[in-house]
Amino acid sequence: MLLSILTVLNNGKGDGTSDPYVKFKIAGKEVFRSKTIHKNLNPVWDERVSLLVETLKDPLYVKVFDYDFGLQDDFMGSAYLHLESLEHQRTLDLTLDLKDPQYPEHNLGSLELAVTLSPKEGDMKDATMLLRRNWKRSSKYQSMRLSDVHRKAQLWRGIVSISLIEGRSLQPMDANGLSDPYVKFRMGHQKYKSKTIPKTLNPQWREQFDFHLYDEQGGYVDITVWDKDAGKKDDFMGRCTIDLSHLSKEHTHKLDLPLEEGEGVLVLLVTLTASAAVSISDLSVNMLDDPQERHQIKQRYSLWRSFHNLKDVGVVQVKVIRAEGLMAADVTGKSDPFCVVELSNDRLQTHTVYKNLNPEWNKVFTFNVKDIHSVLEVTVYDEDRDRSADFLGKVAIPLLNIQNGERKAYALKSKELTGPTKGVIFLEIDVIFNAVKAGLRTLIPIEQKYIEEEPRVSKQLLLRNFNRVRRCIMFLINTGCYINSCFEWDSPQRSICAFILFVIVVWNFELYMIPLALLLPLAWNYILIASGKDTRQDVEAVEDLLEDEDEDYDKDDKDSERKGFMNKLYAIQDVCISVQNALDEVASYGERIKNTFNWTVPFLSWLAIVAFGVATVIIYFIPLRYIVLAWGVNKFTKKLRDPYTIDNNELLDFLSRVPSDVQVVQYRELKLDPNPSPNKRKKNNPG
Repeated sequence: MLLSILTVLNNGKGDGTSDPYVKFKIAGKEVFRSKTIHKNLNPVWDERVSLLVETLKDPLYVKVFDYDFGLQDDFMGSAYLHLESLEHQRTLDLTLDLKDPQYPEHNLGSLELAVTLSPKEGDMKDATMLLRRNWKRSSKYQSMRLSDVHRKAQLWRGIVSISLIEGRSLQPMDANGLSDPYVKFRMGHQKYKSKTIPKTLNPQWREQFDFHLYDEQGGYVDITVWDKDAGKKDDFMGRCTIDLSHLSKEHTHKLDLPLEEGEGVLVLLVTLTASAAVSISDLSVNMLDDPQERHQIKQRYSLWRSFHNLKDVGVVQVKVIRAEGLMAADVTGKSDPFCVVELSNDRLQTHTVYKNLNPEWNKVFTFNVKDIHSVLEVTVYDEDRDRSADFLGKVAIPLLNIQNGERKAYALKSKELTGPTKGVIFLEIDVIFNAVKAGLRTLIPIEQKYIEEEPRVSKQLLLRNFNRVRRCIMFLINTGCYINSCFEWDSPQRSICAFILFVIVVWNFELYMIPLALLLPLAWNYILIASGKDTRQDVEAVEDLLEDEDEDYDKDDKDSERKGFMNKLYAIQDVCISVQNALDEVASYGERIKNTFNWTVPFLSWLAIVAFGVATVIIYFIPLRYIVLAWGVNKFTKKLRDPYTIDNNELLDFLSRVPSDVQVVQYRELKLDPNPSPNKRKKNNPG
C-alpha cells in the first residue's frame, strides 16, 4: 500500500512561538520527517510524501517537536492514525488531536492531514527505490535549508534590554486573596524567567534581561505571568506582547502593558541598542592577524578610552582548528562532529564534518566582551538527522585565563565539566580588553543566561552542597576554637602574643584599620604564592567529591526505579531543590570570599586591594558621620531621583564574579593523557 500525506498544524503551545516539525513512525521506525517551520504556532508545511506500508495493522505514529538549535528538542504532542480505518482510493481530511501521554488532559493543539490510501503499482523494488530517492532528495534540501537558517540566525544585529519593574493590581490566584507571581519572557528561542515575589498583587521585580535582536526590522517579545504553586502546576495569570518594530532605537521606552486573559498591568523599560554583530569566518580571514587592525583594536580599548562606551569591555577571537580522537557516536564507528562556541548568550557553530573522528574546522569566531569574567564554552556535538545532537565533549575557559595567541590542545570534559571524556580540541584564542571598564563592570549585576538547564534533584548534589557548607562552618568553628584557646592559655606563648596584640589594637583602634586589616591576608597569601607555596589545597577535596558524584550519577539513574528513592524525592521536588540551591548559595559565597583572599583570580584580588585601599584612605580622612550621612541621603533619595532604578549590591556583584571551588574545578584544564587505558576510557566516556 502507498500512503500519501499532506500535513498542516492547526494549533500549538500557548506561550510564545515555536519552531515545529513532525516525525512519522511506523512499527517503531521513522519513515519521514517534515521540514521545520520557524517562529510559528500555526504552520503550514504543504509537504507530500508517499510511504510504503507492508501491513495496515501497524498504526502511523505522529510526533510534533519544537526545534531548539543545539539543544534537546521540546516535545509538543503526539497522536496515532489507525490505517485500518482508512478507505481505499479516497482522500480523507483528518484532524488528529495532539496529546502528551504523561498529561492526557492537556490540550496541545491538532494536526490536519490529507491522507490517501492506494494499492502499490509496479514492482516492489522499483517503488522502494523511488521512495528512497525521494527521501534522500528531501533530506538534502532540508539540510541545506536548515544550515542556511542557522547561518542567518547566528549573527545578531542589536540588543533588546528589558527592565521588568513592577506589576500592578494583578489577579489573585490563591485562597488568601494574593498571588506568588513571576514572569516568563520569550523572543524566538531566547527565554528568561524572573524571580518569584511571594504573597503580593503589586510585585516589585527590578530585574533586567538582554535579548539578541537578529532581525533588523524588529520582532516580538511574548510575556506571560504565572502564579507559583508548590507541588502542583503553576496558574496562568495573563499575557502581553511587545512589538519591537514600533519602538525607536537608542531610546528607553516606558511601557505600561495591560495583561490579556487576566488582570493588572506590567511596567517595563525597553531599550533597543545597535551593536556590532558576532561573526564567524574562515581561518584565512581574521582581524587580529592583521597588524594594522590589531593596533586599531588595541587603541579602541586603551586606557585613555576607559570611559567611552562602558558596555564595550573588549573583544575575543577564537580559532577552532581541529579535534582528535573523538568518541564514535554512530553505529558505523564514526561521528558527524560540529562545534558550538558560546560566550554568555552569544552562540555560534561550525559546519559539520561527516564521518570523521579527527575533524578539521579551521573557523574563526569573534565576540564582543561585555564582562571579562565570562567563561568561553566550546562544545563538540555529533549531528544526527533523526534526533537532537549527541554530546561528545566540552571545555570551559575563563577569559582571564587565556594566554593570547597560544595554540593549545584542550582535553574534552563531560557535560558536568567534572571529569574527562574522549578527545582533544585545538584552539587558539586572543582577548583584548580595557582593565578599567572590566573593573567597573564587575560592580554591576552579572548577565543571566537564557539557556539554562532545569535544576535536578540529586542526592549526590544535595550531599555535595551539604559537605561544602559543613567545610565553611567547620572553618568558622576552628577559628573560634583557636581564639578561645588563647583565652584558655593552652599555649602560654600564643596567649601572651594575643594579649599584647589585643591591648595595642584596642588602645590605638581607628575605623580605617578595618579595611587596612583586610589587606593583610591578601598581601600574606600573595607572598606565599610568589614564594611557591600554594594556599589553595582544599580545592582538591571538592575535586574528589565531584569525581565521586560523576561516577555515581549514572548509578542513580539506573537504580532509581528499584530503590524507589527518586520517586519519593520527586514528591517534594520543590523543597529539595530549594534546600539544594540554598546550600549551594551559602557554600559558594563562603568559598568566593576565601578565593578572593587566595588569589584564585588575580584580577579580582587586585581589584579588592584597590577597593580596600580607597576605603582606608576615605575613612582615615573623612569622619564616619559624614560617610554614613552620605550613604543614607543616597539611599533615601535614590527612588526619587530615578523611580525605575534597578537596585543592586556592589559587594554581592563582585563576589558573583569570583569562582566557587566547584567552578574552579570545572574551569581547570585537564592534563592530556596520550595513552589512556581501555578501562579508563570506558569509565570516562559518558553514555
